[in-house]
Amino acid sequence: MTAIVHSSETVTLVGAGLATSDAILRCLKIAPKLIAADGGAQHCLDAGVMPEAVFGDLDSLANISALPAEVVHRIEEQESTDFDKALRSIDAPLVLGAGFTGLRVDHYLACLNTLVRRPDRRCILLGDTDIAFLLPPHFQMELAAGTRVSLFPMGLVEGTSDGLKWPISGLSFAPDGMVGTSNEAEGDIEISVTAPKLLMVLPEAELEAATEALLACSSRWPALDR
Repeated sequence: MTAIVHSSETVTLVGAGLATSDAILRCLKIAPKLIAADGGAQHCLDAGVMPEAVFGDLDSLANISALPAEVVHRIEEQESTDFDKALRSIDAPLVLGAGFTGLRVDHYLACLNTLVRRPDRRCILLGDTDIAFLLPPHFQMELAAGTRVSLFPMGLVEGTSDGLKWPISGLSFAPDGMVGTSNEAEGDIEISVTAPKLLMVLPEAELEAATEALLACSSRWPALDR
């Protein structure tokens, strides 16, 4: 797996799901380098911005003629989603993804699957109400007391926590077992997990703070051999 886009700064990635111009521009304030996944390029053009690269099988990109030929990277295989094709092609400290939620539940679930399958590619998915990202081995973040903190497992995983109303220490999480939705922060939180299997879901207002927290986090998962 060889990356095509290399950046020392956070990158904005836009998909073909629900992505308002405001959401795209919000991400660009944090991460000015703009990449699109297939039909997400049209969202970029509608927002008045040109992506530096577009990845995908291009089956949902109707207005391809509006893009310079050199920015378009067609990846023909059908074994992965456009989000996966784009994310694995980006080498950056963090990716902010807009346009990967809404419209179809199966597409969003596939994106969450990709977060777990690509644990070395740090990414925050921005929706209209929430953000979601894979927890690194050890994570710290400043949150106001009462902030909703949901933890959802994508596989068997355990962990420890400080700062949560309901601590997770001693619990085993699994998609078909215990999950951790609708927990609350009592203030700053600190969480350690045993495997790259636990997603954190926060209110969308925490995008900027979560970006800072992940960039400050030196604890990383290695790439999986897939």
